[in-house]
Amino acid sequence: MAAIDLRSDTVTLPTAAMREAISRAELGDDVFSEDPTINRLEAMMAERTGMEAGLLVASGTMGNITSLLTHCGRGEEVILGDSAHIFLNEAGGLSALGGMVVHTIPNQPDGTLRLEDIEGAIRADNIHFPRTRLVCLENTHNRCSGAALTPEYTAAVTALAKRRGLLVHLDGARLFNAAVALGVDCRELTQGIDSVNVCLSKGLAAPVGSVICGNRAFIARARRTRKMLGGGMRQAGIIAAAGIVALEQMVDRLAEDHANARRLAAGIAAIAGLATDPARVQTNILYCDLRPGRFSDQEFLDRLAQKGLRVSHTGPARFRMLTHWGISAADIDAALAILAAVMKG
Repeated sequence: MAAIDLRSDTVTLPTAAMREAISRAELGDDVFSEDPTINRLEAMMAERTGMEAGLLVASGTMGNITSLLTHCGRGEEVILGDSAHIFLNEAGGLSALGGMVVHTIPNQPDGTLRLEDIEGAIRADNIHFPRTRLVCLENTHNRCSGAALTPEYTAAVTALAKRRGLLVHLDGARLFNAAVALGVDCRELTQGIDSVNVCLSKGLAAPVGSVICGNRAFIARARRTRKMLGGGMRQAGIIAAAGIVALEQMVDRLAEDHANARRLAAGIAAIAGLATDPARVQTNILYCDLRPGRFSDQEFLDRLAQKGLRVSHTGPARFRMLTHWGISAADIDAALAILAAVMKG
């Protein structure tokens, strides 16, 4: 029996159209900017995000650290949420590789950072303090149940940053999920920001890669940073070819993932011993809590796996589930049946 894998939207396999595009991709040496397929993908993503230029990188983590290293020098300070992916899940790269000072402020349940908290975190011009250089946002917000940041909120943050002489980087790994959920163009979610990182390998189902976008001067500097990180990938048009298909064919269908996530959340809310809040599910991510007393966390995971369901463990009695390409409404119903059976013991 094939497992229903809800651990992440990174477990997707490339579509038939992606495999075909990979096999037919026109290639060149991207370190010399001569791979036509990569050049096309970068131009497409820049246009989709309202930016001047783009740069293909190997992963979302590489996209974020490339952007931060390009924006910030050693000893400069980055303001970001205490639940940010950059802070929690990227191996401390901004400090280990960039020598940046991390200044976390609380993420609100909707993924936002309060404007007054951002303002309060900005350092005064004083030789005792690091220079505050950058504010990082995340859209959708992974740890905040896939919450989508609105254009109005992003505009308020960028206005504050510009008033205080700061830059803004957007970890937009699932930016298209946010755009689809809010019913807006992606460019409305990037208006005024200085850089954005968008993953191809999450909801868009490409096998690998992300694209960072910004103005031409930023991307020129980021290309040097990418090279320093070992990210010059030569004939990587085979990656870009799948990314082009992802942009052309896989964006609108994200609404199906969102509907399946809502279906899953509603079902889990009705299962005794499990808790989730369906009202918080905007996109394709939900978190579920195991009420104490029945199973250990590992026993719960093992029992699900024995019946053919895989989910992520994100903390004590807390689990994450993501819907994605390859998961149907029937799979959601089967997952709910497994969850109910396990909880009945």
